[in-house]
Amino acid sequence: MNDARELDTKMLLAHSQDRLMEIFFTHIRNVWRVDGLYFLGIEEKFGTQVATDVDAHSHKVLGKIEARALIQVLEPKERGIPELMTALQHSCWSLDLQERTYEVSKDRAVLTVSVCGTQNTRLKKDLPVFPCKRVRRGYLESFVEAFNPDLQCVCKFCPPDERPGDAWCRWEFTRRSDS
Repeated sequence: MNDARELDTKMLLAHSQDRLMEIFFTHIRNVWRVDGLYFLGIEEKFGTQVATDVDAHSHKVLGKIEARALIQVLEPKERGIPELMTALQHSCWSLDLQERTYEVSKDRAVLTVSVCGTQNTRLKKDLPVFPCKRVRRGYLESFVEAFNPDLQCVCKFCPPDERPGDAWCRWEFTRRSDS
């Protein structure tokens, strides 16, 4: 460990566990604030389609990078559905979701996002609902592919899809039928 890392570790360990969690979640939130600010800047200057294209590409790459990093940190003994969901629950995207539920079994998992900070912020700013399906699908599919190519992610609904009033999006994770 380099000197700066050692000093930072000592500084952080001087905080209580509760304070460390607040610092941690503040930084997670800030990552998504930057993401949103970049998106809004590109959207304002070049339009929603260009901003979405850039966002979709970035998140597809991020999904792969984040899955690989979490595999190294979490060191799952297996790479099935339950382990995939554990890794996904540790992702910066999941940790930032305000309200989400996971239903996990050995062969299938479902992630439902009931409160979406991105969509709620856009609505508060009188912006239209962001059609995030392409962005989120790219992230989740590349995350799953990097975690275990025998697994798959299927979108049940996500904007711009019609949605029930109690959720913004729902994703199902299963083993690929051809594996």
